[in-house]
Amino acid sequence: MIPTDNGHNKSVRQRRDVGLQSFTLVKYFSFFALGAILIFTMILSWIISNNAKVVMLKQSEDYSLLLAGNINQQVFRRFVLPAVVRYGRIALRNPDQFGYLDKIVSEIVQGLDIDSVTIYDSKENVVSYSTLPELVGKRDRGGIEYERAREGGTNSRFIYSGSMWSLLSADPQISCQLRTFIPFRQVRESGEAGEAIMGVIEIAKDLSKDYTAILKLQARIMIVSAVVMLVLFLVLRVIVLRAGNILERRMVDRIRLKEQLDKTEQLAHLGTMVATVSHEIKSPLGIVRSTAEILKKRIVKVAPGNENLAQIIVDETGRLNTIVTEFLDFARPQQPKLKERNLQQILDRAIDFTRSMADKQEVEIETGYPGEAIVREVDEDMLYRAFLNIILNAIQAMEAGGKLQVETWQGDHGKTTISFRDNGPGMSEEKAAQVFEPFFTDKTKGTGLGLAITKNIVEEHGGEIRVESREHEGTRFVIIFP
Repeated sequence: MIPTDNGHNKSVRQRRDVGLQSFTLVKYFSFFALGAILIFTMILSWIISNNAKVVMLKQSEDYSLLLAGNINQQVFRRFVLPAVVRYGRIALRNPDQFGYLDKIVSEIVQGLDIDSVTIYDSKENVVSYSTLPELVGKRDRGGIEYERAREGGTNSRFIYSGSMWSLLSADPQISCQLRTFIPFRQVRESGEAGEAIMGVIEIAKDLSKDYTAILKLQARIMIVSAVVMLVLFLVLRVIVLRAGNILERRMVDRIRLKEQLDKTEQLAHLGTMVATVSHEIKSPLGIVRSTAEILKKRIVKVAPGNENLAQIIVDETGRLNTIVTEFLDFARPQQPKLKERNLQQILDRAIDFTRSMADKQEVEIETGYPGEAIVREVDEDMLYRAFLNIILNAIQAMEAGGKLQVETWQGDHGKTTISFRDNGPGMSEEKAAQVFEPFFTDKTKGTGLGLAITKNIVEEHGGEIRVESREHEGTRFVIIFP
């Protein structure tokens, strides 16, 4: 069985979760920040476009005020003064006076984008003159703007209909009218306005086209800003995601590396301890075995038939010696002493050693070698030990009998492959992933170091070993030497 450190594994998982959670929070924060930027940009675009609308409307209002002042000057000089001289007083009910005023006003506004010019009486809110005949005589049409102008204040009022969202409809109803009110004053000879207020002039100007153009500009600014920010948002999102994935992979790699370092450190301490204990046990164990062998010889002479008791001690000390040797081999791996050797001969030597055990368990061993010998520079004893561990594992796995196929072949570029395939019970994917882990075993006997030592030996020779197994379909170990 593999010794596990639940506290260590739990702390590693916690570090990984904390690391990944921090990256997830970074991504969420980035998305939130980008969303906030998008919303802020939309608001800023609306403010800019709305300010443009205000500026354009203010310019129209200034123009209307300037036009109204010009009308005040022209009407007073060209109509009021001549009418007073000719008729003695102003009476717009007189068709001649009304027609004359209408002619003057029409000449002034000719070619200008003006809907109407209206003059209110100074004493009551009634229309005395208008370029729109249907408005003449209407009462209470001026509203509060008329009252302010009659008191000497200049003011304007915008009448809106529709908004930016109206552009989305098939038949947008958008209109905007500017109504400017100024007091109709007497004009001095110097051209300055006098104090006396003779009435109120209202100029109505249709700004629907300008207003529609402003709304379209506002919509374009909003759309362009939204598209630009959306593209920027998507680009930054991709960058953040890629950066997050890279950082997560690096975090996982660092955690895995730390796990490996921790595990290596643990194994190093364990190896030191095992080597020390095994070394201390090995010498007394040899003494016990030697003593048991001597005791066996004496028992044969003194009490024949009881020598099996001493043989038990010999056998068990031999088994313990094998275990101690495995611990020492794992804790203090040897450096291979390379010499040219025939790999098939090493395999045959391991197979011959296990033949009696295989026959006892009714396991058939078949070999498949190429015609020519495969000669490589290897450490024969170490490689023999590796082959023996794999063959013994296969035989022990086939308790009810079976077949073990051992094959070798030479590949491209001098690559050598050795395959051990049995038709035993196989292993689950989880077990197959742990077979080379130290101390992993599902047997009641054994240290679980055999395959770990085998892996170390193969890697010391520059090769690799892998396992292929499925439950109820057998197991295959493959060794590849470059």
